[in-house]
This record gives sequence, structure tokens and C-alpha cells, in this order.
Amino acid sequence: MSDFQLEKKIDLASELAVAWLANPNTRADHADVAAFLKAVHEMIDQLSQGIGGGGGRAEVPPYVDPAESLASKDHIISLIDGKPYKALRRHLARHGLSPDDYRRKFGLTPDYPMVAENYSRERRELANKTWIDRKVDQDTRRAAENAKPAKISRSRGAAAR
Repeated sequence: MSDFQLEKKIDLASELAVAWLANPNTRADHADVAAFLKAVHEMIDQLSQGIGGGGGRAEVPPYVDPAESLASKDHIISLIDGKPYKALRRHLARHGLSPDDYRRKFGLTPDYPMVAENYSRERRELANKTWIDRKVDQDTRRAAENAKPAKISRSRGAAAR
């Protein structure tokens, strides 16, 4: 490889790292920057040699450890971008992934959750409450339908006395 090619690869890797750091949502210390720069440089090197993962799509290391992504019961941290989500399904769709693809891409178990624990519990409670309310309404309606109408007295004399 010539010095010119090496210099172009280093320039490209540093431009990508600067763009990554320019994102206001990126919180990184010097070790993260160095690791990111190294990973980008290696990926550029692999892609330029034609070694990259099939079809030009390289496997990317996860943003966070999978165990760390489940640390909070209020949200799941995406391994794609490191941001917290209550449910991952829409986020994955934006990235062209199904839950199975996501699990396969990051080597996760088939039972890895796609919804935060507390969010799932809240939705379950809401569904149960709605079902119970609906059931009570149906029971009340059935009771009203089955009840015999009260007899209405037709004589005026009884009311006047």
C-alpha cells in the first residue's frame, strides 16, 4: 500500500470520527474516541481490501454491552445507537431489521426482550383493566336485558289515594 493510500484512509477515518463526535448526543471520553478511530480505520482497511462482511455491510460492534442494555427496568438501550427505548420494534424497523435479525446480528439469545420490563407491565395492566371493564359492561348489559321490566300501575285511583 502506498503512502498516499494510507494517508487517505487515515483522513477518512478521522473525518468519520470527527463527524461522530460532532453529534451532540455523543458522550465519549478519550479512550472511546481512540477505540472508535481504530475500529473505523480497520473497517476502512478491510473494505478497501474487499474483506468486509458480505455485500458491503460490515458487522458493527454493539454500542453497549447487552447486559448493560437491560440494566434499567424503564428502558432498553439499543445496541445499534446506544439510545434508550421503551420498545425496540419501531427503532429496528427504521434500521431495516426485524427482532430476529437484531438478535442474530448481535449474538443475542432468542428470549432477549424487545420491550422494557416496566413498559410491558404497564401495558399488561392497562389491557387487563380494559378487559375487566369491558367484561363488567357486558355483564351489566346482559343483566339488564334478562331482567323483567317493572310493572307499571295503570290505575289512577291507586296513585290518588
